[in-house]
Amino acid sequence: MEDQSPKPIRCKAAVCRAAGKPLTIEEIVVDPPKAYEIRIKITCTSLCHTDITFWRAKIATVFPRILDHEAYGVVESVGEHVEGFAKGDAVVPTFLGQCDQCSTCASEQNNLCTAVPFVIGPGMRRDGTTRFRDAQGVPLHDLLAVSSFSEYTVVDMNQVVRLDPAVPPKLACLLSCGAGTGVGAAWRMAKVEPGSSVAIFGLGSVGLAVAQGAKMCGASKIIGVDLNSDKEEVGKSFGVTDFINPSQLDKSSVIEVIGEMTGGGVDYSFECIGVSSVMTDAFRSTKTGNGKTIVLGLEKYCEPVCLPSLELLFGRCVMGSLFGGIKPKTDIPILAEKCMNKELELDALITHEVGLQDINRAFDLLLQGKSLRCLIWMDK
Repeated sequence: MEDQSPKPIRCKAAVCRAAGKPLTIEEIVVDPPKAYEIRIKITCTSLCHTDITFWRAKIATVFPRILDHEAYGVVESVGEHVEGFAKGDAVVPTFLGQCDQCSTCASEQNNLCTAVPFVIGPGMRRDGTTRFRDAQGVPLHDLLAVSSFSEYTVVDMNQVVRLDPAVPPKLACLLSCGAGTGVGAAWRMAKVEPGSSVAIFGLGSVGLAVAQGAKMCGASKIIGVDLNSDKEEVGKSFGVTDFINPSQLDKSSVIEVIGEMTGGGVDYSFECIGVSSVMTDAFRSTKTGNGKTIVLGLEKYCEPVCLPSLELLFGRCVMGSLFGGIKPKTDIPILAEKCMNKELELDALITHEVGLQDINRAFDLLLQGKSLRCLIWMDK
C-alpha cells in the first residue's frame, strides 16, 4: 500500500540570519510533524514587539532562525496521538500551551501548563529539536516553538487552538498573541469590575487591547498614558476616556495627575511598555488598600523593578502576566465570539498589510512607530 504519512514540505520562509539584519526570503524544508505535533499551513501572521526583541538578540541569541508567533492557518497534517484536530481545521498557534490535564491547567488561577511547559529558548517543547532546514540542509532554529514567518510550520498540539472557520483570519491572528494578551489582562488577570478606574501605560497594540478589555468589563474611567500625543485620538476609538502625555506635564508627575483625576489613584494599572521605571509609576498610580498593577511589558534593558516596600504594605499589589492570564484553548474561542458579536472591536489594530516578500517593510513600520500591527499574508 502507498505510504500516506506526511512528507517533508518545501516552502518559502523569512529567515533571520543575524541580529538586527534584514530577513531573507528563502526556500526551506519543513519536516513532517512528530507525535503530538501538528503541521500548519500559515494563512497570515503579524509582527509583534517580542519578535523585535528576539531579532535584536536581546534574549535567546541563536541564529539562523525563523521568527514570529502570532498567526492564523489551517491544519495540513497531524502526527501520531493527535486528537481533536483534522486536516483543514482553522487554527491559531500560540506560544503558550494548554493540556487540560495537569494541575495548573485545571486551576482557574494559573495558565502556565506544566505538562509541556513554556520555555524561551529554541526547540520543540517535547524534544528540543527543530523541524526546519534551509536549502543546504542546515537546521534553522524556531521562535517560541511557533515560527510563523514560514508558509508552513510545525507546532505542538498543546499550542494549537481550533476556531470556527467563520472567524476572519485577521481577527484570529490578533487573538493568538497581542490582542489576546491585552484583553485577557483586563478580563482574566485583573478582573476589572464595572464602574472601576484603569490606567494604561503605553498605547501600542497591547495597551489598546487592554483598553478594549477594560471597556468590555465596564470600567468607567480608562486613562491612557503615552509620550505620543497622536495616541490620544487612537486611544479614544478603543475606549480610552482620558489621556496623559508625561512629556507635556509642567511640574506634576504622572502619579500626581492620575491621583488628582481619580481621587487617590486608579483601581487597576497596566504597564505595556517594558521599562522598569514605568512599572514603578504604574504601581504608584494605584489606590492604597487594593490597587492592582498588571505588568505586561518585557523589560527592555533587563533592569530590576524597584517598588517602595511601605506602599506594598498598604495593600497595593503587582502581578506579572504571561499571555494576559488567558488559557488559550478555553479563552481564545470566547474572545473570537466576542469579536464576532462586536463586544470587542479590534480590527483597527491592523494598520498595514503586506506580502511575505515585503516582510522587512513591516519591521521598518513598527520600528518607526508608524504601525500598530502589520499583517503579513503568505499568498499576497
